Amino acid sequence: MKNIRFLWVLAAALLSQAVGAQVRVQQTFEKGWKFTRADEKSFSTPEFDDAKWQSVTVPHDWAIYGPFSVENDKQNLAITQDGQKEAMEHAGRTGGLPFVGTGWYRLEFEAPDFGQGKTATLIFDGAMSHARVWLNGQEVGYWPYGYNSFYFDVTPYLKADGTNTLAVRLENQHESSRWYPGAGLYRNVHLVINEDAHVPTWGTQLTTPEVSQDFAKINLKTSLDFPEGKKIEDYRIVTELKDASGKVVARNEKKGTRYDGRGFEQDFVVDKPALWSPDSPALYTAESKIYEGSTLKDEYTTRFGIRSLEFIPDKGFFLNGEHTVFKGVCNHHDLGPLGGIANVAGIRRQIRILKDMGCNAIRTSHNMPAPELVEACDEMGMMLMAESFDGWKTPKVPNGYNLFFDEWAEKDLVNLLRHFRNNPSVVMWCIGNEVPDQWNGAVGSKLTRFLLDICHREDPTRPVTNGMDAPDAVVNNNMAAILDVPGFNYRPFKYAQNYKKLPQQIILGSETASTLSSRGVYKFPVVRRSMQKYDDHQASSYDVEHCGWSDLPEDNFMWHEDSAYCIGEFVWTGFDYLGEPTPYYSDWPSHSSLFGIIDLAGIPKDRYYLYRSHWNPEVETLHILPHWNWEGREGEVTPIFVYTNYPSAELFINGKSQGKRTKDTSVTLANSLCDTIGSTTFKRQSRYRLMWMDTKYEPGTVKVVAYDENGKAVAEKEMHTAGKPYAIELIPDRSQIKADGKDLSFVTVRVVDKDGNLCPTADNEIKFRVKGKGWYRAGANGNPASLESFQRPQMKVFSGMMTAIVSSTEEPGSITLEATAKGLKKAVLKLESK
Repeated sequence: MKNIRFLWVLAAALLSQAVGAQVRVQQTFEKGWKFTRADEKSFSTPEFDDAKWQSVTVPHDWAIYGPFSVENDKQNLAITQDGQKEAMEHAGRTGGLPFVGTGWYRLEFEAPDFGQGKTATLIFDGAMSHARVWLNGQEVGYWPYGYNSFYFDVTPYLKADGTNTLAVRLENQHESSRWYPGAGLYRNVHLVINEDAHVPTWGTQLTTPEVSQDFAKINLKTSLDFPEGKKIEDYRIVTELKDASGKVVARNEKKGTRYDGRGFEQDFVVDKPALWSPDSPALYTAESKIYEGSTLKDEYTTRFGIRSLEFIPDKGFFLNGEHTVFKGVCNHHDLGPLGGIANVAGIRRQIRILKDMGCNAIRTSHNMPAPELVEACDEMGMMLMAESFDGWKTPKVPNGYNLFFDEWAEKDLVNLLRHFRNNPSVVMWCIGNEVPDQWNGAVGSKLTRFLLDICHREDPTRPVTNGMDAPDAVVNNNMAAILDVPGFNYRPFKYAQNYKKLPQQIILGSETASTLSSRGVYKFPVVRRSMQKYDDHQASSYDVEHCGWSDLPEDNFMWHEDSAYCIGEFVWTGFDYLGEPTPYYSDWPSHSSLFGIIDLAGIPKDRYYLYRSHWNPEVETLHILPHWNWEGREGEVTPIFVYTNYPSAELFINGKSQGKRTKDTSVTLANSLCDTIGSTTFKRQSRYRLMWMDTKYEPGTVKVVAYDENGKAVAEKEMHTAGKPYAIELIPDRSQIKADGKDLSFVTVRVVDKDGNLCPTADNEIKFRVKGKGWYRAGANGNPASLESFQRPQMKVFSGMMTAIVSSTEEPGSITLEATAKGLKKAVLKLESK
């Protein structure tokens, strides 16, 4: 019997060698975590009994579960960048959710792949914040910045046999953020086990020094960690470049020499490359194998795209030799009702919605992005401006990054750069946002050079920008001149004079517009307003309201369309986000922003179609606003706007023509000024919107007929006064999702009348029930003043709509979502999980 067993073990060992033992093993720790909001030193010890703690799955945001409260992180200070001179109470600045305080996570796991001669690295994609990490009772490291990815060498602490105990303490301080940051292990945690010689974390740098349609030159630098007593000459690297189909398109083998230091450098040529762009996001992989003699020590894959970037004075930005204008948005990291967690389905849904609008770029304001976002942008074709910091040495909030800048700025920036410098979607680095240091020429310009030099050292292939909102100061103190691409937040009327003074001869609108609106809410009279407040804590969706420092979409469209040196804009913001409910600083309830082109539920506002008509003109857009349910306004002036990619349209109310309007292309920067507050002329808007300012409300049908450049009627659309709410309608973004316990279907919920018309003033409370292989994850209605729980399967619609989010389980099968409400016909939706 012993001989038989010996032979079986020998055969298994030989088979393992023949197949090739796995030399790099990665575990992602999602399940099995225990969590508490209590705080004791003993929580870090392996012996502590955490059986009574809450069981959670990571990524996990402890604060998104609420409840909302005016007392959560209530701040008393002056927001100087908003023009505030004296301290005042800010009730919902960070979303009114309980992120402040301490949280502990514990996990027990085994590491059978670890052992003698192995190394182990613990990687955190992000932990909010002040992460202190223990493994088997030993403290292994600390990282304060909650938005960054970081890693620790845990080789001395990990056990190959038995159970390992990982403990993480996180703490978020009061007045440490300007918006909702999330809380907890809100991004993934990984354990990577390697041989003694291996490519370290983010240890490759791939560049494309020469790119054309005919061929591309590729350079790959690969770092190597190896044990003391060994030399780089003991190792060799074999790398194959593969296209999206897996075909090998280039190969290089190289042995280390004494001139190579602690790594390898390889060169390749790819014939007839597929170039990466937003329209065609072609990807390749560099698959490298490290050998010591004939022994495989590591396998490492670097995914990349082949593309060229040029920023040419007076001409603009060129991607792969083609002039490209940034049609970008700024986005905070939260996913609305899901909180700060990095969820692939939520991220990809946002990108799909933005791409349909014509958006081609995202600024990750004001912090490092989640790896899932960068990967999705690589795959789906969305350019990224990857940002690092909201503040430097001078504070914006008492407990902000200024407390850590001196010790941590270089470490944090290096992690960002090395993590994402191989990703083709990343086209620019942004080193800051409206930092108060910009006002201090002696400090600001030197700090700019300090951060710029780090970027150029780690990645000489991409330009560096900074979002600056003090144009006069940064031009006069040379802070703007130091940058590769000067980025200006707001005040486009300063672009021309800044262009004349700066040596770069290009201008980027790094943050623009900050127009305010609430989906489906309209205010009268229709006049341009700044920092306007209403009793309902909303803003008008006529898209004519903005902040004291900002403007309307067209005020920026014109600059980037008419001035060759203006290379594009990043609108504040693509999506509404938790926190910063400007202008309702002290008005509660108000927990989320009104800046978004798309609301917190992921439902487009009217403004979405204005941007779509301008940014995506090849796709038909014909959008009418406002809704046509105005009981009590009969006979009163109720202006109608049409957002369309067509130049002209005629409007009808109950069959009677209200006249034909044509976009006024004669309006230019030279002959138009920004309208004054209270104005009803909207001269700049007339170039991009079709407006009927004197129409009067009467219930019935509004019809618009659009005409092309030749005067031919090419499209029409009708809007009807809705009857009483009759039924619920459910529309999923995807009917089939993965059975992985993480995938989500976002279901648009609409209250309609008996003819299927949206009831735009409905506020019915909808109750949800999920059956089968799924569960109700969250919901949102886009109302910034609503304090309803995101997780409770019950919520009022806002302006007739909301979003319900259904999650899969790990079992495939059918999922049924039922939606009911008092007095309404119920709706049933079938989904499939595979």
